[in-house]
Amino acid sequence: MIDQLITLWPELSKSFIDTLIMVGIGLVVSFVVGLPLGLLLFVTDRDLFLENKWVKSITGVIVNLVRSVPFIILLVFLFPFTDLLLGTTTGPVAASVSLSVAAIPFYARIVESSARDIDRGVIEAAISCGASPWLIIKDIIFPEIKSGLISGLTITAISLVGYSAMAGTIGGGGIGDLAIRYGYYRYDNFVMFTTVILLIVMVQVIQYVGDFTAKSVKKS
Repeated sequence: MIDQLITLWPELSKSFIDTLIMVGIGLVVSFVVGLPLGLLLFVTDRDLFLENKWVKSITGVIVNLVRSVPFIILLVFLFPFTDLLLGTTTGPVAASVSLSVAAIPFYARIVESSARDIDRGVIEAAISCGASPWLIIKDIIFPEIKSGLISGLTITAISLVGYSAMAGTIGGGGIGDLAIRYGYYRYDNFVMFTTVILLIVMVQVIQYVGDFTAKSVKKS
């Protein structure tokens, strides 16, 4: 077993790094784009300070359309766009394009859901005091949902780990690619078990760090 692990180690370490690249890029993009998108969905809702039925409806439809497409289909569908953007459809960076597109609406809905838990009375009081929309978002909404944002990022990161395994099966690299090439095609149970254990450990670490950070932010 030790000899097998030593032999597998170069491929295993490369696959692990590829998975981190995919998940990392997807997570950053989902936060940068998904956070304002989620806030837009919330503040343009009925009876809020930037209420806009058309913006809310159109944004909501776009978000739901992307979320309704299974990731493996979305991955293939975005091949032309990925090729246009990066000049290739293989590798962890190319796979991160589809991961990011899938993660953005996912995180946006989490942001919107977290913002809905805010007491509307606090927002109404700020409006009556003459606070600008930006001030309300920055000083009231954002501080109130910080813990929820981190918990949402944790959920998104874990989902991206699963998505990255699927992306690996069609050229994305990473742990999923290793499991298919060495574990499935070569009927190597050791490789299959090793990759599954590695994915489990990765998810547990992400969950622990996310929960710890969310609780720390909530207490502060």
